[in-house]
Amino acid sequence: MLYSTVPAHEKRAAFRARLATGELLRLPGAFNPLSARLIERKGFEGVYISGAVLSADLGLPDIGLTTLTEVAGRSAQIARMTDLPALVDADTGFGEPMNVARTVQTLEDAGVAGLHIEDQVNPKRCGHLDGKQVVDENTALKRIRAAADARRDANLLIMARTDVRAIDGLEAAIDRAKALVDAGADAIFPEALADLSEFEAVRRAIDVPILANMTEFGKSELFTTDQLRDVGVNIVIWPVSLLRLAMGAAERGLDQLLAEGTLEPKLGEMQHRADLYDLIDYEGYNTFDTSVYNFDIAR
Repeated sequence: MLYSTVPAHEKRAAFRARLATGELLRLPGAFNPLSARLIERKGFEGVYISGAVLSADLGLPDIGLTTLTEVAGRSAQIARMTDLPALVDADTGFGEPMNVARTVQTLEDAGVAGLHIEDQVNPKRCGHLDGKQVVDENTALKRIRAAADARRDANLLIMARTDVRAIDGLEAAIDRAKALVDAGADAIFPEALADLSEFEAVRRAIDVPILANMTEFGKSELFTTDQLRDVGVNIVIWPVSLLRLAMGAAERGLDQLLAEGTLEPKLGEMQHRADLYDLIDYEGYNTFDTSVYNFDIAR
């Protein structure tokens, strides 16, 4: 009932421990708190909070228009709804190194288990669009040093994302990744790699966990979890997938309404009311206070 009973510091410690095993952790993107609960119920190892999804949810493009307040608010809503660790996209840290430090502490207070800071020029753009620009190495390293120094819980995962691959090539991206690790990054997110051999090259070059972004319609192929596991990837995210599935279903439902004036043919595609109530745990609320929640869930 209500929120997760697992404290944030325990989620962070558990996340670190699982990463240390070397296994591949699967983090689908939660587009709202309820979807985070569904991700947990289906047996995944964590949830991802995508900046692109948060922007799209607000009807905005992913070009750095969202604020720290908006990201932290949605992160708190999602993180508190699941026992799983949450990894959040913190874009460029919302400013200069001092802003990055504040971002880290604000997101730490929101209950996330980790966050990633990227090396794009601010305002950033989607990592799988052309025309990206990255900051110089010194600026990128200052962001990561500020992030690592600002955290209060040593288990809060500070991940560095680098977008250098699409601009200067793989070797430059590997050099940037090495420098980011030396600056204090606990993990590396090499964005928009072209193929499995590039993931293998990054894996050989650094000794911290690496993340693969399996976003649809992007620069990278959509590799399977087995393929990614075999080349040594430690975390895989599907950042926008659930939102895309949901919006696709919503569009088809609206077309059905326009065409026939009824959604009866779509009932088999919908989450049943009983399943929704079970996911929300209506029964737990009923048990907590039967004087208020005193209904039966129809099957």
